[in-house]
Amino acid sequence: MSDTPETSIIIRALNEERWLPEVFEAIHKQRYRDFEVLLIDSGSIDATRDIAAANGARIVRLRSEDFTFGHSLNVGIEAARGKYMALLSAHAIPSDENWLGNLVEPLRRADVAMTFGGQRGHVVSKFSECRDFERMFPDRGYEVDAEQPFANNANSAVKRELWEKYPFDKGLPGLEDIDWAKHWLEKNQKVVYVPDGCIIHVHTETWPQVRRRYYREGMAARWVGIRILRSIPGEVIRELWWCLKDFGLAARAGKFTELFWQIVRFRYEKGAGSVGGITDSRGLLNPARRAEAFFGNGFPALVVRGPNRFELEDRNVPSLKPGEILVRVSHIGLTTLDLDVVEGRNARGGTNTYPIVPGHESSGTVIAVGPKVTEFGNGDRVVFEATQGCGECADCKRDDVLRCQERRDVGVAQDGACAAFMVTRARYAHKIPDNVSLAKASLAAPLAGVHKGLRRLGSQTQGDRKRRCLVVGAGTIGHLAALVLASRGHEVTVYDADPERLRDFRAGIQTTTSLGELAKFEWLIEATGKSRPLSALVDEGAPGATLLLLGQPYAPVTCNFESLAASDRSVIGSIGAGRRDFDEALAILPSLETSAFMNATFPLREYEKAFAAVRTRAALKVLLATEVGAV
Repeated sequence: MSDTPETSIIIRALNEERWLPEVFEAIHKQRYRDFEVLLIDSGSIDATRDIAAANGARIVRLRSEDFTFGHSLNVGIEAARGKYMALLSAHAIPSDENWLGNLVEPLRRADVAMTFGGQRGHVVSKFSECRDFERMFPDRGYEVDAEQPFANNANSAVKRELWEKYPFDKGLPGLEDIDWAKHWLEKNQKVVYVPDGCIIHVHTETWPQVRRRYYREGMAARWVGIRILRSIPGEVIRELWWCLKDFGLAARAGKFTELFWQIVRFRYEKGAGSVGGITDSRGLLNPARRAEAFFGNGFPALVVRGPNRFELEDRNVPSLKPGEILVRVSHIGLTTLDLDVVEGRNARGGTNTYPIVPGHESSGTVIAVGPKVTEFGNGDRVVFEATQGCGECADCKRDDVLRCQERRDVGVAQDGACAAFMVTRARYAHKIPDNVSLAKASLAAPLAGVHKGLRRLGSQTQGDRKRRCLVVGAGTIGHLAALVLASRGHEVTVYDADPERLRDFRAGIQTTTSLGELAKFEWLIEATGKSRPLSALVDEGAPGATLLLLGQPYAPVTCNFESLAASDRSVIGSIGAGRRDFDEALAILPSLETSAFMNATFPLREYEKAFAAVRTRAALKVLLATEVGAV
């Protein structure tokens, strides 16, 4: 096995000690040797991990409650090093020493996105399932028809470069392989069936497990779009026909009497499961049903029930109202506003609402849409506006939500994003550009706030008259303001009393720990929210200077208005952001260097550490990530 492998074998496993030794024995015999092996373990309590480690595999552990088929593969591929990814079930035994080489070879073609190999049943498998393998995986290879997409990740291989553009759908309860194949077939890539890349697929399920497997696949088939309600009669007729065919094959083998009831039971459980899944898949349009399918009794949400009383709780997703979307949250940017909510200070001057889920800066993926939503669909990556109005009044219609009498702040007056799922109104969501990661997109909200303030200040686009600008405060807002101003060609200096907070600025942005030369700046951007630097800017700014207040909140400050007027200085306040500002922020975000914001990311379950980091200003930005490997 190579240290820089061409291929990574990804094995999904949960309590697979019975068959795993045979899987590894077959892998060790492969003639093609340029590979590594990773085992993605979803909480095994038997010897699965020990067997894998003894056979030289890298172990990637996944919490059982986080498991979906697509998510486990995504986590494994994220950790892998190969150019090609061979995906294998832990109870799928390669049939000969040419399995891997045959499976990988077609991927060397530029037009091939995916391969999948032949499958045959094991001697312990149910008779009818073995016959299904023979029907579904013939002896002759072929290219999959885009009109009838098919693949099977029990034994498949994909190109990493294409996976990076379209990871497996981690929300599907099955058939993530067909969904992935369908996506690339629609983009004129090929999916190739390789009969000589064959495995022996072992299933020793109980009858309830058989029904459950096909029930999941039935739901997923409806979701992916390869089955609809009108498909049900065909499913029933097919299973009846195959039941008769199985009877004939059993009779030819001299086992008709022995296998009669097993054949009947398998066809019944498979058919009932498939039909039930297709029928009940309508419930997947109800996000509460989908949450139950993926998370069991609910999903985790950080709930604040009072000052310093907060913990993760299980919540069920409500049904969507017209105009709402359900977002599976990826990253949450924590702020001092969230800290105020958690610690009981009156956020934004109002009265805190408890219980509340904090979090007003986030990114995520749409997994369900409510009635009358046409602009978003499943799989769209989005951010949302944190200040939301009624949407119907004259102020809302001119994108001036701050004036709306029914305005509500997300994470303060209505549940926010510190959860696995979030419901928000579609009118306040924005699609994320393809070249922006979900982590980076979580900066869209503060960047939109910066853009609004700079727009009010008079800075609109690159090519503005060059100004001398002082940004006071090197936190998230100040840092973003400096980046935007510099990108527009202005001369930018950033002040902060802590020199450590100034070290991440690139060449072209000056830094200082002194406010001693205020008179030379035309634009003063206050981004600390502290009264002492604000007083200095008001009293000592240059004649004709304009002061923009982006920091929040401010303690009372004594202001000499006569001095302000006599010096011809202006003061502008700015808070929040509207649709126009979010659109501008998402447009400029790909061009900004934001790696300095990504150095403190905590999983949702470590929320206490994350809030401690916000409290101590330990990082430029503190992020919570709801999933391992979120991108």
